[in-house]
Amino acid sequence: MNSEVESRSAEGSERRFPIGAECRGSEGTHFRVWAPRSKTVSILLSEDGGELEKGRGCKLTPEPNGYFSGLMSEARAGMDYKIQLDQGAFPDPASRFQPDGPHGASRIVEPARFAWSDRDWRGPTVDRQVIYELHVGTFTPEGTWRAAAEQLSTLAELGVTTLEMMPVADFPGRYGWGYDGVNLFAPTRLYGEPDDLRYFIDRAHAVGLAVILDVVYNHLGPDGNYLTEFSGDYFSKRHKSEWGEALNFDAENNGPVREFFITNAAYWIAEFHFDGLRLDATQQIFDDSPRHVLAEITMAARKAAGGRTVYFVGENEPQHARLVRSVEAGGYGLDGLWNDDFHHSAIVALTGRNEAYYSDYRGVAQEFISAAKWGYLYQGQHYTWQKARRGTPSFDLRTTNFVTFVENHDQVANSLWGRRLFDLGNAGRSRALTALLLLGPGTPMLFQGQEFAASSPFLYFADHNPELARKVAEGRAEFLRQFPSINSPEAAARLPNPEDESTFRRCKLNLAERDEHHEAYQLHRDLLALRKSDPLLGKAERGTYDGAVLGERAFVLRFFGRSQDDRLVVVNFGPALQFNPAPEPLLAPPDDLRWELTWSSEDPQYGGNGITPVETEEGVWAIPADAAALLVPKPFKASHESSESSAEN
Repeated sequence: MNSEVESRSAEGSERRFPIGAECRGSEGTHFRVWAPRSKTVSILLSEDGGELEKGRGCKLTPEPNGYFSGLMSEARAGMDYKIQLDQGAFPDPASRFQPDGPHGASRIVEPARFAWSDRDWRGPTVDRQVIYELHVGTFTPEGTWRAAAEQLSTLAELGVTTLEMMPVADFPGRYGWGYDGVNLFAPTRLYGEPDDLRYFIDRAHAVGLAVILDVVYNHLGPDGNYLTEFSGDYFSKRHKSEWGEALNFDAENNGPVREFFITNAAYWIAEFHFDGLRLDATQQIFDDSPRHVLAEITMAARKAAGGRTVYFVGENEPQHARLVRSVEAGGYGLDGLWNDDFHHSAIVALTGRNEAYYSDYRGVAQEFISAAKWGYLYQGQHYTWQKARRGTPSFDLRTTNFVTFVENHDQVANSLWGRRLFDLGNAGRSRALTALLLLGPGTPMLFQGQEFAASSPFLYFADHNPELARKVAEGRAEFLRQFPSINSPEAAARLPNPEDESTFRRCKLNLAERDEHHEAYQLHRDLLALRKSDPLLGKAERGTYDGAVLGERAFVLRFFGRSQDDRLVVVNFGPALQFNPAPEPLLAPPDDLRWELTWSSEDPQYGGNGITPVETEEGVWAIPADAAALLVPKPFKASHESSESSAEN
């Protein structure tokens, strides 16, 4: 016999969110779902992991526009359920937890049971922000939120301010990157239960770390995606994504689809206290509506945060600057954009290889100065690799709008071996590049393990069914063939199999390397401490610094302070250089002062070859090979004392 159901409209239901199962205490649980493909919709309920009983269900009441809703008095947190449609029973599209994965039943979750302790947390700030990208499954040996939480104080002490968590929406299999998620409201069971994720974020806030979540709103994974059973309008007939069906944000019946994703963004912010979102491949989110869905997502998520600040960063390969302009100015309201241009120049400078999508970069001094001053290198010029113009003008943006990096999950894995920065080139150049990243303008981002020169690779891994696994492996190999160095039978034979569990396990960090690779770890600690404490570094705005080329691969950045308190960052990615004479105004010290070397990447404590002066007493600039240095102005104490001594004699 069906349970008694109380029908309520969305407006009168007092729901937190418009879709999904929401606990109502002693009243039971309220369900609401968009399912226009079905004439009738019911809830099938089970308890203690038992079988879902067709006789123990409740019929939901239809609403306008294909929604169904109802209150089930006996449904409680911890119970499992599926949604019975005319064509079968399926997981809830807005399920809050899938204990048995995407093909199993959904579980009712009561978020109010978790006792938060972050009432005084006000959210992240872009001032001196340092982002740290991590993949929960490989960040610790255990690969869980609870285990990762034990490392939070160490990351805070290192100098990180914001964690960027790779996607956690549930996906099929035992391991994966998370970009093929299908249950967008359900934190994956692979890393723990929903309250374990809440615990992680609560502990992060306790040690002063913000946490943002990588979300995928451009496609859904192919396995375990049941959305089309509920409606044929979730996916677009006008657009096509690089990964298959694009989502329908601008065609017939797009309203509930937009609501689904806008609600999802607000949900992560409100119920899990995430401090913002990283939006994956925004160029594949197609929307010709008067107001782009991304603008509505950022507005809804900021509202969901209440009085907290939140931070949104986008990945956008075409480099469209409008994403970080305000909604009022016709933008989408994001705070930052990944700067691939900086990365590509850095990798070419480090390795000398400019193949495939590195083709339009030379890794020379001019590129790094331009990136420091203007963010994107390509703002509308012709881009040879794509045979088209790339980018839009971004001269009005702030330095903090650009997230700079030399490692991230994609770029490390887009290679034959998945090697890290300190394995790609000589150690001196890697140290110098790290100094530029962490002392230069922009918002720096580290990838997990980068701070201690992790020996573990980061490779593409996924656990799919056999048919899909074959297609994924073939697609991955085809993608990597754009690199001539990989496009050979010998290299192809050595490509790691994404489906092999050993590929996944090889990517787990060895946290003991913080001590074993203490030189690299100390390098990062000291640079982050400088970024935090120095009055100029880490706070540079356009117009407060400038740069000049000293050689093909050598350059200087000068940060202008007050009261003759400037800073020089000298970087050389090439052979030793003598700059003499020195007709470059940026090298001139403030009046009556001299430059003093205060930090060098060649310090032996970092594994360097020894500290040497950058400017000699004779005014010759002798810049070591593959090195970076920080200079500050100091009085001529030694020279004055020498002059006084000579006068007395």
